[in-house]
This record gives sequence, structure tokens and C-alpha cells, in this order.
Amino acid sequence: MHLSVTATRLDGVVLIHPRVFPDARGFFLETWNARDFAAAGLRGTFVQDSHSRSTRGVLRGLHYQDSSAPLGKLVRCTVGSIFDVAVDLRAGSPTFGGWTAAELSADNKLQIYIPPGFAHGFQAISEIVEVQYKQTGYYTPAAEGTIAWNDPDVGVAWPVADPILSGRDQQGTSFKDYAQQPIFEYAR
Repeated sequence: MHLSVTATRLDGVVLIHPRVFPDARGFFLETWNARDFAAAGLRGTFVQDSHSRSTRGVLRGLHYQDSSAPLGKLVRCTVGSIFDVAVDLRAGSPTFGGWTAAELSADNKLQIYIPPGFAHGFQAISEIVEVQYKQTGYYTPAAEGTIAWNDPDVGVAWPVADPILSGRDQQGTSFKDYAQQPIFEYAR
């Protein structure tokens, strides 16, 4: 197997440590291998790859797609470094409203898998970042939602003050409002 997996405090969200093969030319690693991921208990079919570029302080998130078009993501940072965050949106989960974060970078080559039922966001912590992610569903604007990046009930400790935000991300829903009619349910 060419990877190892570390659980986070949110059930279902895992850090993936790919096996890296360095040599005098550079390095090689597999970022996705269906057999290895299945052997690690990570199943899913990816249907879309996305790529973004951001400058230091840009914060994208906290995004999710509702149950009409649920979306899981396998995220990696290929240039620079990001502070990557997942928030549990599954009503009935022992960590409902909780968050976990990891630094993903071109240097550490970590990946994070965030299944449907979670909001996802990241902040660029280096001057330039490029983030690539595989998705288990197609981007569907009618299904998208955003939890406020600075919601006090979630309490994410973002590393860069005064983030650069899109208009959409400036208008995120409070977690309290989301919790009044949660979209996802915890299944165990």
C-alpha cells in the first residue's frame, strides 16, 4: 500500500499520508489509487477534479453541498501551504458543529478526505497557494451552502487575520441557523 491514514477528531474526516519516492530527479507519489484507498476504508467514486490558486490570506469556505447533490472532497496543496478545515454538519453526531484542521503543503504532501456531511474551507498561509481536489459529486450551484467562516459557535481559529473573502463567503449562514434545519444526519 502506498499510503497511510490518520483519523481526525471528526468521524469520517481523515488525513492521508501518501508514500513519497524521492530520488535525484525529484519525487514521485500516487495521489489517488482506488485499490489502496479502498484497502484503507476510503470508498467513493470521484467525478470532478478542481484546482484553485490564491494569495496569502485568501479564505475560501466554509462550503458544502446539500443532500440533493452531496459532495465529498480529497484535498491537497501542490504549491505553498494552506490551513484546511472541515466542520461537522451531521445532526446527531457527537461532534456536530465541531471542526478539525490540518496544514496541507507542497512540502508535507498531506491530503485530507472530507466526506459529504461536512463543510470545507481553507486559508492560504503562504504567499501563493495552489489547491487541487477530487470531488465525489459535481459542483451544483443550486445545492451549495456556506457556513460563516467566523461563526462564533464553530470557532475556527484561522491563522491569518483579516482574510480576503468572496462576496458569497462574506454572506455565510450562521451555524445556529443551519442547526435549526440541518441537512445531514449522522449515521452509525
